[in-house]
Amino acid sequence: MEAFALPSASETEKKQRKMQIQKATKNAIEVPFSIAQTSFDSMELMLAMAQKGNPNSITDAGVGALCARAAVLGAILNVKINAASLDDSEFVENILSKCASLAAATIKKEQDIMAIVESKIK
Repeated sequence: MEAFALPSASETEKKQRKMQIQKATKNAIEVPFSIAQTSFDSMELMLAMAQKGNPNSITDAGVGALCARAAVLGAILNVKINAASLDDSEFVENILSKCASLAAATIKKEQDIMAIVESKIK
């Protein structure tokens, strides 16, 4: 928001403002991507809980997986909306490709965890 408030009267100011907006936008992409990755990584704990944890708390592993999935996919939505405003097409293509792979891996991991949880509560 600070970058959008920069002066833009002269060509020099316009260029500086645009550069700062692009820098801020890239950061607004990298932060939620990092959150998505961290949230995905947390699913390893839920998987271990489902496989080896206390059977009386098996549903906690399932709830954790559901929450982590929502965190990953929600963060990816934030990446996508911010990526639409970035001029660096190579960076955008790369990060969106990573997001697609991460989303698919997240959904698969959630399904794996939920299958274990369901099998143990029956």
